[in-house]
Amino acid sequence: MRETIGRRCVRGLLVLALIAALFAGCGRAAKQQGTVTELVDGTEQLTENGTEQLAENGTEQATETLSTEIKEAASSETGEGTQGASSGNDASAQPVTGSSAKGAFYGALHVSGTQLVDGKGNPVQLRGISTHGLAWYPDYVNEALFRQLHEEWKVNVIRLAMYTAESGGYCTDGNKAQLKKLVKNGVQYATNQGMYAIIDWHILSDANPNQHKSEAKDFFREMSQTYASYSNVLYEICNEPNGGTSWSEIKAYANEIIPVIRANDPDAVILVGTPNWSQYVDQAAADPITGYDNIMYTLHFYAATHTDSLRNTMTSAIRAGLPVFVTEYGICDASGNGGINESQANQWVQVMDQYGVSYVAWNLSNKNETSAIFSSSCSKTSGFTEADLSASGKWLYRMLTNGNGGMPASGPTGGNSGTGSTGAGGNSGAGSTGGGGNSGAGSTGSGGNNGGAGNSGSGGNNGGASAVTANVLTNGGVSISAAQTNHWESNGQYFYQYNVTLTNTSGKAGTAWAIDIPFNESFSLSDKWNGNYTVNGNTLHITSMDYNGSLAAGAAADNIGFIISGSANLKTQ
Repeated sequence: MRETIGRRCVRGLLVLALIAALFAGCGRAAKQQGTVTELVDGTEQLTENGTEQLAENGTEQATETLSTEIKEAASSETGEGTQGASSGNDASAQPVTGSSAKGAFYGALHVSGTQLVDGKGNPVQLRGISTHGLAWYPDYVNEALFRQLHEEWKVNVIRLAMYTAESGGYCTDGNKAQLKKLVKNGVQYATNQGMYAIIDWHILSDANPNQHKSEAKDFFREMSQTYASYSNVLYEICNEPNGGTSWSEIKAYANEIIPVIRANDPDAVILVGTPNWSQYVDQAAADPITGYDNIMYTLHFYAATHTDSLRNTMTSAIRAGLPVFVTEYGICDASGNGGINESQANQWVQVMDQYGVSYVAWNLSNKNETSAIFSSSCSKTSGFTEADLSASGKWLYRMLTNGNGGMPASGPTGGNSGTGSTGAGGNSGAGSTGGGGNSGAGSTGSGGNNGGAGNSGSGGNNGGASAVTANVLTNGGVSISAAQTNHWESNGQYFYQYNVTLTNTSGKAGTAWAIDIPFNESFSLSDKWNGNYTVNGNTLHITSMDYNGSLAAGAAADNIGFIISGSANLKTQ
């Protein structure tokens, strides 16, 4: 648009004022976030919000946002605990440029080796919470809640999960404009509260990110243009590739999406998903993306399903030089439902803290499933007390605050959230009736906000409330125990979770194993872990991974499992 003389005068005066302020500040650096330019010591501000209307030819209204050329001018000076202007829902508010007791803001982040770092090269660890699907739980994207999470939970990152293919998904029948508005509102609320924001392209049922690659390019082009001057936005370009999607396919997709973002935002941290629901970080470590800085790779875990073997995969990848970011985790099983395993969850936290890995919990909702952090009976969207939390929420709150949070505890607290709640059998599926904690140790649980059974959030069929049923099969020299540890109904489909333990009964050591588990009818494989899986008719064929194939005589391999779906009568033979 043609620039008027009046506009040039406004621009000139603002730039002169800014230059004068910089000289007057004796070397103080300026930093731009959104449309606000703020001196780092927080004492002087110069703002042009871009809403001034100038008439042209008597009828045309011209609007222009002032853009300074100063961006991250002195990232090395942003760690002094200074405070930017922030007021309510002010869309031009700027985050804190230093750490605070509430949760730290470190300025622009970078990747150095395997570590996320600040402008001075100091290690940074982000800890926070992910929304559930924005289309389904939009009311939790509000500033009052984000403020509480930051101030009381010590959260410093919010992940905005925008599903792409499910009902309401961005690439299916969702309202694109409304979904983008929710993302942008979420980014701004996080920004106002001095937190980081992850924009998550949440592929799931679409399995392969290349399926909607064109839409992803357009989306990330718009987002990176919008937030090019922000120092607190990270881009997660493919949530959980699955369904046999290979690392080479994911890498090819990333090599097309990353340049789109880099064209607008050359320095932002970009998070890339990995195969098998973001678990095979070892494959990324063996063949990482090259040619770009500030790339990290995501790993997801659910503590009642994923234990030592996946932790070892993560730490091995990190030791091999791969920067890992856990953008989603839960303390229940991989379905997001079922019993809680606090012991495994605590081990995960210990290892992530040891390696400086950032982590984001799933999920910010009251969905009637174990992974939701709010009780399904709670209709609030802010102002939560401890009594409003689910068992997962109570564990998360205690962990993030180290037991020193400031959340009100009005009303009954609902018990201890079920320490050791999956029972003695843990992930092997034994001990499903559990014996400890009020969140419902194992699948029959009692008390607590969600009973540990979590009914899948859609009229579930008793969640995991049935006792374990075991069917022992023998394939040659291997004895197999396939224990059904959970089942639920969702949208007319029945889901069954099995944990498998196999024992070498051959009398001699083996270097690999292969087993078949037959079912009485056809089924679909929904999730799997710690094995290579193929479906052949009514039979599930599982072979060993490189890390769990070797079995001495009499030794056992466990923590192997899967989730299948089929009719209400589906069972092993």
